[in-house]
Amino acid sequence: MMFNEEFESLPRPALEALQLKRLQATVARVHASVPFYRQALAKAGIGPTDIKSLADLARLPFTLKQDMRDSYPYGLFATPLDDIVRIHASSGTTGKPTVVGYTRKDIDTWSELMARSFAAAGVHRGDIIHNAYGYGLFTGGLGAHYGAERLGASVIPMSGGNTKKQIMIMKDFGSTVLTCTPSYSLFMAEAAREEGIDFRGLKLQVGIFGAEPWSEAMRGEIEEKLNLCAIDIYGLSEIMGPGVAIECREAKKGLHIWEDHFIPEIIDPESGEVLPEGEKGELVITTITKEGIPLIRYRTRDITSITYEPCACGRTHARIARMTGRSDDMLIVRGVNVFPSQIESILMGIEGVEPHYQLIVERKENLDTLEVQVEVNEGLFSDEIKHLQALAHHIEKEIKDLLGVTCKARLVEPQTIARSEGKAKRVIDNRQLG
Repeated sequence: MMFNEEFESLPRPALEALQLKRLQATVARVHASVPFYRQALAKAGIGPTDIKSLADLARLPFTLKQDMRDSYPYGLFATPLDDIVRIHASSGTTGKPTVVGYTRKDIDTWSELMARSFAAAGVHRGDIIHNAYGYGLFTGGLGAHYGAERLGASVIPMSGGNTKKQIMIMKDFGSTVLTCTPSYSLFMAEAAREEGIDFRGLKLQVGIFGAEPWSEAMRGEIEEKLNLCAIDIYGLSEIMGPGVAIECREAKKGLHIWEDHFIPEIIDPESGEVLPEGEKGELVITTITKEGIPLIRYRTRDITSITYEPCACGRTHARIARMTGRSDDMLIVRGVNVFPSQIESILMGIEGVEPHYQLIVERKENLDTLEVQVEVNEGLFSDEIKHLQALAHHIEKEIKDLLGVTCKARLVEPQTIARSEGKAKRVIDNRQLG
């Protein structure tokens, strides 16, 4: 089932003609209204009237996450704040978030694309969607919520946490669709087992999981333990939020990216050169309908490949493969973006801590855990245990308050963390994600 068959099944020539028209309008718009882009385009030696074909996209400059940080909070907005009806944000490496704004039309577009995504996953009017994505500055909860309502389904706005109540609500309310992170779904399964509840007795049919990396093996485990069809969804707040791309239930072979609103490219992360279809590289996305904060060639840092092969579902939009990693050092822990440099900036502001640390990521009982190992100076390490415990708690609180991620701080003796002559190995990720 398609939500908007006219656009979801556009013949390729018509889809590309629409993309070109919308790309030309977007470049003209940001050139006229965003000083950052006016300067970047001038530096690249290209103007709005130079976009004659989709091939000219490769001539446009990239936009980086750092550009968004440097423009904090509203520097990349292409419309007056009077026209912005929603503001979301994600974490940034300096403690300041990257900020995105939505006009009423942007919210309408987002709602449609999430409705399309739900429909692609086999969800329809009459379903009861249990939405356990977080509500707030994080885009997941509200993105799924608006899409569910646009589709005409019933939505239960649970948000995250309070797992026993989540299970009770799903059981009592007859939920047929679950939306949350994949790791949280498995945590729910374990909690249900402890309560003596079998997911086979629930009415769940579909699970739509995203916001963190997960593997095919994990999909199998989720489908077995929750007795549903597990679908992969992709999005990022800078581009829109959830619903940028999703697997269709018919094929489950790659995620359809809605090309009438986004133009995807795959580039070599080192050279920036565009790679041919099928080759693995970094995903770059250009928004071509956003009003609030249009982005030209945004480097997502996510590693994937793309195919334009026809899909059994009838949708003509390209498909991107499951993300296999990143071209930077960002971690995703329980749906929260964490950069080692963020942790470092916090640690360096705490007295007694040495500039040597390591982040250990594990997956225990199907949930991600983050341990921050940090060296303390000789004098402090010989201090009383209660003082060391207080310091560890202080580090944990600072990281939680500033980054929104729970961690366990472990203080170690000086010279304990291995040194490297090259790039320091800051992260040990022991999760099995491949």
